[in-house]
Amino acid sequence: MMGPATDASVADPHRKDRVADAPLDLDFNVKRIEDVTLEGPPELMARDLMSPYVWREADGRWGMMVRAVVPQGQALTDTGVIWAGWSEDGRHFTMLDAPSIAPGPDAHDAGGVEDPTVVRREDGYVVYYSGVLADHAHGELSYATGPSVDRLVKSGVALASSKSEGNTKEATVDRTADGRWRLFYEYAADDASRIGVAIGEDVAGPWTEQPTPFMPREDSWDDWHLSTGPLLTDDKTCPVMFYNGATRDARWRIGWVAFDEHYTRVVARGIEPLILPPPADDRGATDIAFAASVVVAEDGIWLYYSLEDRRLSRALIRRS
Repeated sequence: MMGPATDASVADPHRKDRVADAPLDLDFNVKRIEDVTLEGPPELMARDLMSPYVWREADGRWGMMVRAVVPQGQALTDTGVIWAGWSEDGRHFTMLDAPSIAPGPDAHDAGGVEDPTVVRREDGYVVYYSGVLADHAHGELSYATGPSVDRLVKSGVALASSKSEGNTKEATVDRTADGRWRLFYEYAADDASRIGVAIGEDVAGPWTEQPTPFMPREDSWDDWHLSTGPLLTDDKTCPVMFYNGATRDARWRIGWVAFDEHYTRVVARGIEPLILPPPADDRGATDIAFAASVVVAEDGIWLYYSLEDRRLSRALIRRS
């Protein structure tokens, strides 16, 4: 493992939390960390950036959808606006002139739109996002569809806040060998964030909730909060989620957990976080590294994440 760059710190990845009958030996480490930069209109560049969802098109271009938020200390007009853009190298993106998804006019997302997750289909795009009510405190997992990222039409609530105290959000989806879709999502329960999973016949549901896939661990970096992260599915027999975990004071780090091919059980889980935020000069600064997407490219596995809820990075991940 190479030493950490200035953008983040990398934890020792060599210890693993393993299910007793796990049929594999699996590990991950970080080879390189890079800044991810955006160029776009002034109204976008004046905002902080979070939740970079990155994917590859058939023509080789890298697409991105990102949540743009009001900088800390400024008057809160919304909790987020979603912008899209394109890149030739996966690191430097040119963004569109206008948002792809903006708050309102319906009540379910009048307060903001957050955390995009893109599903590419033959007929266009399905984009899951978190719709926030006008109170800026409550929301539900929503989705939009369209033939291109600049022609999306909101389709309503994808998964209501029925299982939890509220706030279903942060979608991650995969289609398994049985043809059905798995939808992972974050929900609120017992003053903490948890990860839920539901099964549907189509990418847009309807969804049937399943048992909680995994829980926080005592005396660990992920002992209180858990939030969904992206799925690495190049090996469909052993999908891996780079999930987000935190202590009660919401110091978020990025770890990993591996499942069997139908997501019915955990087969391996890293003990130490894979990625931590870099040390901050101000101990009161936002202490967050939060994974949003993963892309398998010619040169390796790229994990995209946000730091401090305001800037973007990517890490080149090696599987061993």
